[in-house]
Amino acid sequence: MALGKDYTQQECSIARALEVVGERWTLLVVRDALYGVRRYNDFLVHLGIPRAVLASRLQTLTAEGVLEKRRYQESPPRDEYVVTDRGIALWPALRALSTWGRDNYDVAPLRIFRHAGCGTELGQYGECPACGVPVPVPDVEMLPGPGLAPDPADPVSRALLQPKRLLQPVVTEPAKD
Repeated sequence: MALGKDYTQQECSIARALEVVGERWTLLVVRDALYGVRRYNDFLVHLGIPRAVLASRLQTLTAEGVLEKRRYQESPPRDEYVVTDRGIALWPALRALSTWGRDNYDVAPLRIFRHAGCGTELGQYGECPACGVPVPVPDVEMLPGPGLAPDPADPVSRALLQPKRLLQPVVTEPAKD
């Protein structure tokens, strides 16, 4: 029996969510958008994703209101993809997957997330252990962990070696010669 392409027979909130974010690459696109990646080419080089797949994922995420397509240049026309409130609401799920992956597969943390307000590393559920509150996504600071390559090849990975708050646009530098 062939696998179906959707979950229409499932009466389950997880199945409905997977209809939007369950395809390969989709959560990594959302992750990068939360990290501040906004431009098509930056997604492309950072993820190493095929162009057609990226275009499809961005189209779906935009149609579903997870990302918003915004024009940032008229001539030639260029757009960027900005995370919406609906996309920000995926942060706890991505945080949980990241924690699970780190605990089960990484030797050293790849990224460290901390409360920008007090500098405390976030707890397992995205809360600040020092302040005792859930930390809103714009108040999460991301730092490179000891498991990241110190000199990555792509400009987005190089830009993400600097501490930055989530949702703040990634500013890439030209490639090294």
